[in-house]
Amino acid sequence: MLEFKDKGLYCPQANIYIDPWLPVDNALITHAHSDHSRRGSKRYLAHTQSASVMRLRLGSDIELQTIDYNKDIFINGVKISFHPAGHIIGSAQIRLEHKGEVWVVSGDYKTEYDGLSPAFEPVKCHAFITESTFGLPIYKWKPQEEIYKEINTWWAENSAAGLTSVLFGYPLGKIQRLLFHLDRSIGRVFAHGAVINVNEALINDGAPIPLVERVNLEANKKDFAGSIVLATPSALGTPWIRKFQPYSTGLASGWMNLRGAKRRRPVDRGFVLSDHADWPSLLQTIKDTEAEKIFVTHGYKSAF
Repeated sequence: MLEFKDKGLYCPQANIYIDPWLPVDNALITHAHSDHSRRGSKRYLAHTQSASVMRLRLGSDIELQTIDYNKDIFINGVKISFHPAGHIIGSAQIRLEHKGEVWVVSGDYKTEYDGLSPAFEPVKCHAFITESTFGLPIYKWKPQEEIYKEINTWWAENSAAGLTSVLFGYPLGKIQRLLFHLDRSIGRVFAHGAVINVNEALINDGAPIPLVERVNLEANKKDFAGSIVLATPSALGTPWIRKFQPYSTGLASGWMNLRGAKRRRPVDRGFVLSDHADWPSLLQTIKDTEAEKIFVTHGYKSAF
């Protein structure tokens, strides 16, 4: 039902692409991350809670239709529905059914419920297209509550020492999880402007994002002492961060699982927190779909 073309995954019967790499007429989008949602297509279909972020990133004038989870839409006889992927807010697996055959495109997904994104739902199908961002046996995540405890302990220790904690994470998905699980009894929470913009877009689509203070570089330096500042990794090593001296830096990412990644990133602490499925979860998900055919994209494709 789906073909791998130079522009991406293509369904000829419906004349649609899923997460196309190049501009197309009709693009179905699993989620709003930039490696899945790209500029230039004529028409987009995405989950309702991806709408404002996609307009923020791709332009307010894009032609965008939205759909809720578990609702059917028919395109040239192909029944299409979106199902929770658990990756970030608005992320979806896309199910396509035609003449009794069912294919599912996972996009990116994680199976551990984060309390913010709708929980992942395995979808039974004949063919399943899975990601493999962390598709090696070395990737096995600790329970997320342990990581949140590590982060809050790090922040509390920094606060007691009069330091500002600057925590870096991807602005769509990771930062919202962190913000949702910070212990606000420790101190004030600030965020980089790019983080605020994404938060406001998600709130506009109904996501329950806790409010956070925007960093004001004109503020007194003492205002940040003992607080935590959430920022994008692109701000690391820029003049922007000097405002928070003295500070301690941390980075939340699944890549922190690798010692080499920790050395390459000039941060004081690395926290292994991923928005993707680990090795056991990838394998279990494939079993749960009961698919007869498996295709692998993104990450360790050959090895996985």
